[in-house]
Amino acid sequence: MKASYLYLIIILLLYSGCKDKTDTPGIEERNDVEEISYLTKAGRVEDFLEELEGETQLYNIQAVSEFYEDKDYEPIWNSRKLREDFYRTIENIEDEGLFFEDYHGDKLKTLLSSLDSNSRDENTLLEILLTDSFLRVSGDLATGKLNPTQLYTIWGTPLNEIDSKALLNKAITQEDITQAIDSVTPQHIVYKGLKKALKQFKRTGIQEDSATQIPSGRLIRPGESDERIKVVTQRLKELGYYNKVPDSLNTNYNKELQEAVKNFQMDHGIQVDALLGKTTVNNLNLTKRDRYHQILVNLERWRWYPRDLGSHYIIVNIPDYRLSVVKNGDTIRSHRTMVGTEVRKTPIFSDEIGYIVYNPTWTIPPTIKKNDVIPGVKKDPNYLRKKGLRVLDSRGNSVDPSTVDWSSSEALGYTYRQQPGASNPLGVVKIIYPNEYMIYLHDTPSKDLFEKNARAQSSGCVRVENALDLARYLLSDQDKYDDEHIDKILRSGRTTEIPVTQEVKVHHFYWTAVNEKDTTRFIDDIYNLDKDLWEKLKPAG
Repeated sequence: MKASYLYLIIILLLYSGCKDKTDTPGIEERNDVEEISYLTKAGRVEDFLEELEGETQLYNIQAVSEFYEDKDYEPIWNSRKLREDFYRTIENIEDEGLFFEDYHGDKLKTLLSSLDSNSRDENTLLEILLTDSFLRVSGDLATGKLNPTQLYTIWGTPLNEIDSKALLNKAITQEDITQAIDSVTPQHIVYKGLKKALKQFKRTGIQEDSATQIPSGRLIRPGESDERIKVVTQRLKELGYYNKVPDSLNTNYNKELQEAVKNFQMDHGIQVDALLGKTTVNNLNLTKRDRYHQILVNLERWRWYPRDLGSHYIIVNIPDYRLSVVKNGDTIRSHRTMVGTEVRKTPIFSDEIGYIVYNPTWTIPPTIKKNDVIPGVKKDPNYLRKKGLRVLDSRGNSVDPSTVDWSSSEALGYTYRQQPGASNPLGVVKIIYPNEYMIYLHDTPSKDLFEKNARAQSSGCVRVENALDLARYLLSDQDKYDDEHIDKILRSGRTTEIPVTQEVKVHHFYWTAVNEKDTTRFIDDIYNLDKDLWEKLKPAG
């Protein structure tokens, strides 16, 4: 360090309030300390850390340095109550699905438990670590430990924002760490339910005495025999879906086992067909620890989602195939949905309902145009006629398909549109919230598909059961659009666009665990996102 540095001597009042004898879990501060310490000899956090023996790294040294520079290097953790309240936050941070070791937990515990015997440098380090930890934990609670826009290409929901330094200043000024932390922690009912589920898992334990793993293999149908039936039976027993003593010799997929598998499939949002295929076997193989991790990753997702979803909104949980309408905190209607396949995933984003289209035409999205329509025409010259598709140029004029060179890039420049009718895949109504993904809610002529449990079958848009009822609800504040008027529009067959005058947000979210009636329900991870997210979320080492 250069000799020319100005030595700044700062009195750390870390020990005011030391007469308080209140016991604190995990901390045993002694009460006879009066000491003067330096924050840093040169007034720079970086220089101070460089001089310490051992490796002490901050999570955000720039933010910490800027914070103390703005404070003229005055110490802020001079209240025992503030220190202990914040340490309790770190000590209990796993209740939020985060990790004690990510916030200097062990080092803080050690330094707080030995204030009277700490060296001057150790207590200066404590001051700095408390600040660094606060900046990180408040940021993680407010916006998530990870950045979803860096993980996914289909993320369109705006990120939460936080000024952690301003929040810390407010907490110190108001002498209320708990309120500051609570102000940035998600309060949505699903997040609170997941925290409850997390506590239940901790209470019952996340280890299994036995976790039989079913080998991969061919699809096993009801009535068939397979050597793996022995381990399937054992796994169903372990999970509480089969109550009899397993027959170690039985290899037949009998009716009792089929019923057990169907119950498991129902509970986990899997197609209830009693087929022992890849999806069912993969879910059976998930252990209690895997499910515990599943809760943790879903808590992280809810830290990504907007804190204010609006007073009136539609929320689509993609893997649960469920749409709910929420008004003033109450769920007032619910609809089953179909969503995008794993190849054509429904994106995660938020927007606002704009208008409703009755008797819609279907303009083919770019992906389907490129991957389905043009290859279809190349294979079958009658493809467009069979599908009822018109080819339009940039001015909206019809194009004779026989004049198009389907092997050239010319074909990609045209618009392909299907007119209203019984075969139109959008059904009789679509609900629009203009967005970059060209995604919307719509009806479908294939009503029977809603009877299936696994409904990831669309090209990205969300098909809604009883979509006409949802559309009527969205227009219910406009008296002129009563049932008679809407029925007249539908009978006309004419494409009709009606603005929605209510302010209704729409959110496409993804979560695979939920606490319902004190029971944790796990949902099939249809896009296989959970495992990869856990690998990125878990603490190092």
